[in-house]
Amino acid sequence: MLNLNTYKFRLTPRDALYAASAVAAVLLASPSQANHGKIRAPLVPATIEVPAGHKAFLKGQAVGTQNYVCLPSGATFVWTLSTPQATLFNGGGDRQVITHFFSPNPDEPNTDPRVKADGMIRPVWQHSRDGSAVWAKAFPPSFDPNFVAPGAVPWLLLEIVGTQDGADGGDKLTETKYIQRVNTGGGIAPSTGCTSWTDVGSRVFVPYVADYFFFKLDDDNN
Repeated sequence: MLNLNTYKFRLTPRDALYAASAVAAVLLASPSQANHGKIRAPLVPATIEVPAGHKAFLKGQAVGTQNYVCLPSGATFVWTLSTPQATLFNGGGDRQVITHFFSPNPDEPNTDPRVKADGMIRPVWQHSRDGSAVWAKAFPPSFDPNFVAPGAVPWLLLEIVGTQDGADGGDKLTETKYIQRVNTGGGIAPSTGCTSWTDVGSRVFVPYVADYFFFKLDDDNN
């Protein structure tokens, strides 16, 4: 079994400062929605709508960083996403429910010879209480200005491509079929600082916030 604790994100004092301010911004900008009872799916661009027959069952308000590394790309140099690192809180912002990062997906073989890993590197969400986890691949992102704020990472629809129960059989996340990332703020790569070979390998950690909605099959309609 993959030891996800190797990859789990832990807040540093600096990140905790970002988290405190970002959580306050999220709570001031949108109504609180607790993770119990019925959760309403968000209004999103048509290109990232969840397929019919699914319902939202969990929402997390994410606070963290989008982490970039400067790499060569042809004749130029670009900031390339290396991993997100985020903590998802409940609707009241007072309880951690999920951590979000990159790790190998045990359900997909690695096909990239440049990466030494037991599985394909994918974004993963791990439940903070029972240890269950899901890996996902993203559909084309939405930059629709009617939804996505200036300077924010795009909104996403992601499909689950791997699941894993927690060490004690926890399965709070394993029914997930799709995830939406919406209501984003911040997180885009810098426009400077990655222009030459001397910059290659440099890293930046850009604070961001987002709401993540988790969807499972709607058994009531099947």
